[in-house]
Amino acid sequence: MRRSLLVAMFAEEAGLVRAANALALEEVRIHDAYGPYPVHHLERALRIRASRLPWVTLAAGVAGMLTAIGFQFYAAVLDWPMNIGGKPDNSTLAFVPITFELTVLLAGLATVLAFLIRCRLFPRIDVRPVIDGVTEDRFALVLRKGDPSFDWSHLRRLLEKHGATEVRVTEAGA
Repeated sequence: MRRSLLVAMFAEEAGLVRAANALALEEVRIHDAYGPYPVHHLERALRIRASRLPWVTLAAGVAGMLTAIGFQFYAAVLDWPMNIGGKPDNSTLAFVPITFELTVLLAGLATVLAFLIRCRLFPRIDVRPVIDGVTEDRFALVLRKGDPSFDWSHLRRLLEKHGATEVRVTEAGA
């Protein structure tokens, strides 16, 4: 399935931010923005929500901690209890290093995996930019046609008013 995209090119980041804010005021949903480096204050105009990735990290870290403590308690107290120097079987201080290591390991692996899944970065996916060379020295805003009342000419004038050097309609695969 092919879809129509309106791509506006900008020479500087100030024009990109002005155009994105103007589109946000008109309730136009911006599909994506491209640039050679991160542009601050653009996420508000793009309506990007805060990431939920820290919650994945927290959940995996807690799971790693509980797994480490549970396994060590099982091994030291239930499965193979040893009386060494009269020390208690469930010596909490002895459990700290392995608990820390497993917490960090599971949290890190789960974060990387969740990031790759969320960004759809699977092996052998051929990623093509909307326009060649867009992230080398130019900035771009991409709008996707949403409904039949989408007014291309009005958006083109609005983008050019805010500093777009080039506005073109392209086709992209789904």
